[in-house]
Amino acid sequence: MIKRALISVSDKTGIVEMARELNQLGVEIISTGGTAKTLSGEGIKVTNISDVTGFPECLDGRVKTLHPNVHGGLLAIRSNAEHMKQIKELGIEPIDIVIINLYPFKQTILKGHVELEEAIENIDIGGPTMLRAAAKNYQDVVVIVDPSDYKMVLDELKQSKEISVKTKFKLAYKVFEHTSHYDTLIAKYLRDKLGEEFFPDTLSLTFEKVQDMRYGENPHQKAVFYKEIGANIGCITSAKQLHGKELSYNNINDANGALELLKEYDEPTVVAVKHANPCGVASAATISEAYIKAYEADPVSIFGGIVAANREIDEKTAEEINKIFVEIVIAPSFSEGALKILSQKRNIRLMQLDHISAKLPAGTYDMKKVAGGLLVQNYNNELVDGDEMKVVTEATPTKEQMEDLIFAMKVVKHTKSNGIAIAKDKQSLGVGPGQTNRIMAAKIAIEYGAGKTDGAVMASDAFFPFPDCVEAAAKAGIKAIIQPGGSVKDQESIDACNKYGIAMVFSGKRHFKH
Repeated sequence: MIKRALISVSDKTGIVEMARELNQLGVEIISTGGTAKTLSGEGIKVTNISDVTGFPECLDGRVKTLHPNVHGGLLAIRSNAEHMKQIKELGIEPIDIVIINLYPFKQTILKGHVELEEAIENIDIGGPTMLRAAAKNYQDVVVIVDPSDYKMVLDELKQSKEISVKTKFKLAYKVFEHTSHYDTLIAKYLRDKLGEEFFPDTLSLTFEKVQDMRYGENPHQKAVFYKEIGANIGCITSAKQLHGKELSYNNINDANGALELLKEYDEPTVVAVKHANPCGVASAATISEAYIKAYEADPVSIFGGIVAANREIDEKTAEEINKIFVEIVIAPSFSEGALKILSQKRNIRLMQLDHISAKLPAGTYDMKKVAGGLLVQNYNNELVDGDEMKVVTEATPTKEQMEDLIFAMKVVKHTKSNGIAIAKDKQSLGVGPGQTNRIMAAKIAIEYGAGKTDGAVMASDAFFPFPDCVEAAAKAGIKAIIQPGGSVKDQESIDACNKYGIAMVFSGKRHFKH
């Protein structure tokens, strides 16, 4: 039989209606501070928490519910005769339902430019303690942390005069999920405040659901999209969909890959991605020129792919994009005319992403789930090693070739390993992704660029173990190569370059991407 309810909420959505219904069912309402004031102001009879504890709220509200009269009423097991005898002797009355949501810590830290002291004051102490106590004793106490559960509890209470153990258990589970999320968010905030890049002995992560997905990589797999809290500037999680059907699991993964590569470039650039690998990348004076170059880099693979641009999509660019089918176009903005043109196709997704070029903040983790564990590393935010980068051949790259080498290195950095990228005039000509040996990646890249590779440059994500890639590059007319160096057989590749008059640069940075 539910006789007493303790209500203390920061989010007051629906709480007046909930309390009024409980009152009408004969339930005594106990409340605290602002919640008690809100309920009383609506004509709901409320017993103040100080009347239950016999002690005034103090320390600016930091202490009000941390008292045996509260926690004894929550934790006493009703079927335990000794428990019930003890609380009776101590003058403690059972509390049968707890409705609590916590101080708005997340909302506070997301405001921006929040002082540490303000964030600390929004760490709830009494709320999680009461929630955990009530959830621990779920057989006897109904605990609600989510306003969306108010109706379910009221309906069951009106129908059965009681709440089922199954419902109580589900509500208790939600409490521990909620308090875990709350504490993890606090820990992350404090870890970030330390300003140090480190990997703790235990790592707790928390994410919020964005949406359920129709399916995962394949139709038989269930999938959900979650977002990280706070670190979303310039990320796919912050994109606003302007047109088209909902994104799929693969759409999101591929769009993320496109954005990661796009962030490498400052000048007007278009990146086309297919199955998480770049298939056409180009920079130019205007975004329309960049798109045409990206399309021409691989007009076959771009079909059904992802197109990302770091400038507004204008009408001219939209008209070119509209000639083929692409899954997604993502850009910082679309002109009114461009939006009208692209929206004519029902299945294309148009995504607007403010701050599309924003770099990921320091301390960003790159993570990969494996069965039974999690791999965590620093995000790969470097391209070349300025101190180690050097020309190692007799031939030296021209200024234009060096610019293309850096361009190509950016492409191959975001290509699955083993990866090779060929480029010329800030346009990718061929990309060889994800091969089990480097010479095959080189052959694929050269084949994609067939007829266009004379005078081009080549980038490799890792060192050449043999001179075979140089031999293939020479046959294709490639004039400069950039690779990390570091093989015990580096000299063989250098000698091959010297033989064919190819300039080779060691970047000093490997970029495996698995």
